Amino acid sequence: MKTRSFSCRAINKLSARRVATLNTPGRHSDGNNLYLVIDPSGARRWVFIYRAKRSGVPGAGKLREMGLGSIKGVDLKRARELAVEAHALLAAGVDPISARRSVRAIPTFGEAADSWMADKAGELRSPKSLERWKRALTVHAAALRDIQVDGVTTEDVLAVLKPIWSVKAETAKMARGYIEQVLNAAKAQGWRTGENPARWTGHMDQLLPKVSRLQRGHHKAMAFEAIPALMADLREREATAARTLEFLILTAGRSGEVREAVWSEIDLVAQTWTIPAERMKAGRPHRVPLSKAAVAVLEAMLAHKAGDDSFVFPGQKANRPLSNMAFKKLMGRLDIEDVTTHGFRSAFRDWAGDQTDYPRELAEQALAHSIGDQAEQAYRRGDALERRRAMMEDWAKHCGRGRVSND
Repeated sequence: MKTRSFSCRAINKLSARRVATLNTPGRHSDGNNLYLVIDPSGARRWVFIYRAKRSGVPGAGKLREMGLGSIKGVDLKRARELAVEAHALLAAGVDPISARRSVRAIPTFGEAADSWMADKAGELRSPKSLERWKRALTVHAAALRDIQVDGVTTEDVLAVLKPIWSVKAETAKMARGYIEQVLNAAKAQGWRTGENPARWTGHMDQLLPKVSRLQRGHHKAMAFEAIPALMADLREREATAARTLEFLILTAGRSGEVREAVWSEIDLVAQTWTIPAERMKAGRPHRVPLSKAAVAVLEAMLAHKAGDDSFVFPGQKANRPLSNMAFKKLMGRLDIEDVTTHGFRSAFRDWAGDQTDYPRELAEQALAHSIGDQAEQAYRRGDALERRRAMMEDWAKHCGRGRVSND
């Protein structure tokens, strides 16, 4: 491969003061193929631009851009030294990027991401978490995978996030976080320098709208005033999906926690449901006090019990829990639109805050949310089970008003 410079007449066009004060986005030549690149975000970095021509291939050759680092880590003097070193390689017929790869063995983003997932897999609580990582870093971040990990820029990350930021807010948030972690790990291994282009505070938060401002359809909730009528409709149906959704509403549980519940977690005598840590989002076991109405749902499901390890709410396939799609189909049959199962947790929280005198902390505990800082969590050793039992019993009474009159 023959290589030649891109342009190298005038040199040393920039001054240290000019580099420090220049803020116009674009490429700014210092000569000798060295450019100061200012991104729209304001990030500034050095690049060396040249052409590499393959033998037997017509044309001037492929234009290549080699990153030399951020101006925070590479000053003007050092950038010029690096440009001179790159020219020396060109004069010897060596492609500077190829030479750097052979010395530093810098992987692509995809290779770095795969390595990061493999190293971190042991920290995960369930295979589903690994699947989320893989989906984010192989599907949503597909455009990054062939880029050398030291060459990933803010523009590259934005190109991945912008198409999904306003339509799949939570997915985009997770993807950004995973990309940031991969790039942090790459920096720790000496594959990158400078700021992380996927970081949020002071960077991406200035380029993307806050999630709270977006239309987050997957969290749309039913007003708590409408719950009693829904519960009355559910209790008229015999389908497992109806019983599962009824139990989900009564316990303010998450969809996966409820659908994947097994009988060994249920204590009908103590009227508790203990969800193990590996099935909880926060990674801590959670005891749920069961109201009389919730116990009635479980007693109705006893006819389907096949053993302590069998699912409380079995699906149509053997040894499988009820599908999440069953809820969507059920609500479609009930002519309920723009409401999700996660939204019923919000309905419970709104009810507790607007209609009762129960402390905020108690409602947060019922939702298995973390309360306070680590010191407060350590001090608060109990889970206020009996106090929460009274609250969940009142919630069940509210939910049953569409069918049973108040005494």
